[in-house]
Amino acid sequence: MVLEKTNYVDMAENAVKRLERNKNGNLILTTSKIRNILSMISTIYNEVIHHPADKLNEDMVERLKYLKMRFAYEAGREKAVKNLIEVAKIFEIIDWVGNDKQRCILFCKYIESIVAYHKFNGGRD
Repeated sequence: MVLEKTNYVDMAENAVKRLERNKNGNLILTTSKIRNILSMISTIYNEVIHHPADKLNEDMVERLKYLKMRFAYEAGREKAVKNLIEVAKIFEIIDWVGNDKQRCILFCKYIESIVAYHKFNGGRD
């Protein structure tokens, strides 16, 4: 399924519901594990939203690729982050964004929604 303005919130909620939980039913992934990535998402979003063109410039595309690498690094360090990447299809979606401004904005909103539902569903710091 592809991200759309009408489904990204539902997709985020469903992804969080499928994240791994411990034997007590609590989410294994902590907010602190994804806080740096969320900060990077916010920075990218703020720049992209003010970008005048429909296509992202080379620097913005490179930053998305760097973000993908950071997710990979965190996934290598923490199994719960790898679970998030797989369940939420984050790598596939970053590749789908390419250099499209609207897709990038949608991706940023999707990640923010994941963090929100993570917290709503008992995610802890």
